[in-house]
Amino acid sequence: MSMFRSKKLDIGSFLNIHVIRDHTKRKVYAQFEPERQALRHIIRNTTLPARTRAEAQLQLTQMHCYTRPTQIRGRCLMGGKGRGIFRDFKLSRYNFRMQALEGNLPGVRKASW
Repeated sequence: MSMFRSKKLDIGSFLNIHVIRDHTKRKVYAQFEPERQALRHIIRNTTLPARTRAEAQLQLTQMHCYTRPTQIRGRCLMGGKGRGIFRDFKLSRYNFRMQALEGNLPGVRKASW
């Protein structure tokens, strides 16, 4: 795990260990994604020999867990919360409301009918 820890963080939000870990997972995932895609393509290709496909599957299962897309969690950009996140804005419910009331989110306004 420490081999993936970044030396310099380029995050502009509140930092806690969960935000740092999620940031690290995103960077590692982006770095290893082409290799994962290549291995998955080899595994699914039925014209290749079974031994080659089995070796590719073994390599894929032995990759670090941070390289998997399921490890990435949607977190709030401002507060780092992991729950109640609007995907379109990457903000928690509370931060979304505060930013919308201040007029910082384009196209968002308070509903009235």
